[in-house]
Amino acid sequence: MLLLVGLGNPGAKYANNRHNIGFMAADAIARAHGFGPWKKKFQGELAEGHIDGVRTLILKPQTYMNESGRAVGEAVNFHKLSAHDVVVFYDEIDLAPGRFRMKTGGGAAGHNGIRSIIASPVGEGFRRARLGVGHPGQKELVHHYVLSDFYKIEEEWVKALLDACAKAAPMLAKGDDEKYQGEVMRLAPAAKADPRKPLEE
Repeated sequence: MLLLVGLGNPGAKYANNRHNIGFMAADAIARAHGFGPWKKKFQGELAEGHIDGVRTLILKPQTYMNESGRAVGEAVNFHKLSAHDVVVFYDEIDLAPGRFRMKTGGGAAGHNGIRSIIASPVGEGFRRARLGVGHPGQKELVHHYVLSDFYKIEEEWVKALLDACAKAAPMLAKGDDEKYQGEVMRLAPAAKADPRKPLEE
C-alpha cells in the first residue's frame, strides 16, 4: 500500500497559497486516477483508489501545517505502513519555481510540516516530493511569501507541474522515484518567469 500525503493549511483563505501546493498535488493525482470521494479520517481528508494496480491512500491533513505529523502518524499506525510507503508532496522554497525533486530521508530544512512528520511515529525516512515555489530573496520575507497566493503569471507552470505529478504517478507507485522525477520534469519544464513580478492588471 502507498500513502501519498499533500501538505497545506485547511480553509478557503489558504487554498491558493504557495504553501498549499501539496494539497493541490494531492487533488490532481486523485482526480487523474479516479479516486473515491474525500472522507474525514485520520484528522484529515482521505481518498482511496489505485495507481497502476497499487492500492493507494491520499491524505490531506486538516491539522494546519505545523501539526501535519499527527494525521500522517495516525494513518501510518493504523495501516502498519513503513516510512518508505509514505510520499509527502510539499512546497520547497530552495527550488526554483516549477522545479521538482524527489528525496528520501534527511532533515526538515526549515519546513514546519516536514518537521512535524519527522517528529511523529513516521520518522525521517519517508519519501519527499519537493515542488519548487522559489524564494522571495530575503529570509524575513519567507513567511509572507509562502502564505501568499500564486500570481496569475504563475498559473501556467503550476498547472503543468501538478498535471505532470499526476500523469507520472504510476512510476511513483512502482517505487521508482528517480524515473518519476525525470518524467515530471520532462512533462513540465521549469518556469522561466520571475514569480516576484506580479502580472499587471
